[in-house]
Amino acid sequence: MTPKKRYRGFFFLLFIPLLIGALAGVVMILWNAILPDVFDIKRITYGQALGLFILCRILFGNFRFGRTRQAPWKKYNRGRWGNLSQEEKARLKEEWRKRCSH
Repeated sequence: MTPKKRYRGFFFLLFIPLLIGALAGVVMILWNAILPDVFDIKRITYGQALGLFILCRILFGNFRFGRTRQAPWKKYNRGRWGNLSQEEKARLKEEWRKRCSH
């Protein structure tokens, strides 16, 4: 293992818990600043905010921070759209407008 990789591992061991802790603090501050006045609910502690943050990441997302990978079909469809002529694009847009209108 090179020294650069060793420092990178140490950095992540230190950085990730600090980042999660800071984000839990942001959750607590936002919750306590907004929700008690709007919905008349109790304020939360830092530990509750940390638990809420972790629960939300489990239920609604993943633990990857930053940009996620794009679905392969999106890249494929973007390429297909770029190969269409202006008339074909206009025809498809009009067809989708008809499908999506009430």
